[in-house]
Amino acid sequence: MSTPNPSAVKAWLLDLQARIVAALEEVDGKPFLRDSWEREEGGGGVSRLIEGGNVFERGGCNFSHVQGKSLPPSAMAARPELAGRAWEAMGVSLVLHPRNPYAPTVHMNVRFFEATAEGKEPVWWFGGGMDLTPYYGNVDDAVHFHRTCRDALAPSGADLHPRFKKWCDEYFYLKHRKEARGVGGIFFDDFNELGFDASYALVQRVGNGFLDAYLPIVKARKDQPYGERERDFQAYRRGRYVEFNLVWDRGTLFGLQSGGRTEAILMSMPPVVTWRYDWHPEAGSAEEALYRDFLPHRDWLAP
Repeated sequence: MSTPNPSAVKAWLLDLQARIVAALEEVDGKPFLRDSWEREEGGGGVSRLIEGGNVFERGGCNFSHVQGKSLPPSAMAARPELAGRAWEAMGVSLVLHPRNPYAPTVHMNVRFFEATAEGKEPVWWFGGGMDLTPYYGNVDDAVHFHRTCRDALAPSGADLHPRFKKWCDEYFYLKHRKEARGVGGIFFDDFNELGFDASYALVQRVGNGFLDAYLPIVKARKDQPYGERERDFQAYRRGRYVEFNLVWDRGTLFGLQSGGRTEAILMSMPPVVTWRYDWHPEAGSAEEALYRDFLPHRDWLAP
C-alpha cells in the first residue's frame, strides 16, 4: 500500500478551490468573498462565499485543514479503535443555491483524513461525492450529471459507480420524511481500498469533474423565465435541504463537534426558506412531477 502524502493532497485541494471559484465567478459576474480563518486547536481554512449574486443567491466553496489530538464523537462512532490518536482532516466542500428555481442546488465534497499514533501504521481514507437537488426536475440535467459522475469513476473500476450511486441514494435521504433530497449522484467515505495513489487519483477525478457535471446545467437554466409560484415552491423545497444538513449530515456534525468555524460549516444553508404544515402539491402540476418522477430512486443511465 502506497504511503499517504497529505502535503500533495492539500496542494491539490487549494488549486481545486481556486479553479472552481474562478469558473463560478465567470458564470455569475460577481466576485466571491474571501475569508481566511484559524482554529485554536490547530489548522484553519479559506472560505469563498457569494451572497446576492446574479446567478447564485447564496453559495460557498470552502477549503479547510484542521488537526487535533483526539477525535470528536461523530468520527469515533464507526471507528472506536482510533480513540487517542492524533488526526488531521482536509477537504473542499461546496454548496450552490441558484436564484432561478429551474436551476438546481448542487453539493460537492472531497476530503482526506489521517489518524496517527507512535509505533502504529497511519489510518487514512478519502471521502467525497456530489449530488444534485432540483426544484423542477429535468431529465436531461439528471442524465448528464449522473453520466459525468460515472465517467469520473470509470478508470478505477466499473463496479464503483453503481456502488457509490447507491450509497448516495441511501445517504442523502430524509428518513423522517421517507423522501430523497434530490436526484442523487455519487457518495463514498472511508475509502482506501485501492491504496493511496490510486485512491487519490479517483478523488482527483471526482473533484476535477464537478465543473463538467454542473456548469452546463446552471448555464442552461439560469435565465429560464419563472414567477412567484416557482420561487415559493423553491423556498419550500429548500426546507428539506436544511432539515437534512442539520439532522443527518455527518460532515456538519463533525465540523461542529471538532470546533470548526460555524460560519463556514453552515454556509450550506439556503438564504430564503419556508415551511408549511402538511402541504401537498396540486395533482398534475409540475411540483407534483418532482415527487413522482424525480425523487424516487432510479437508474438515470438505464437504456
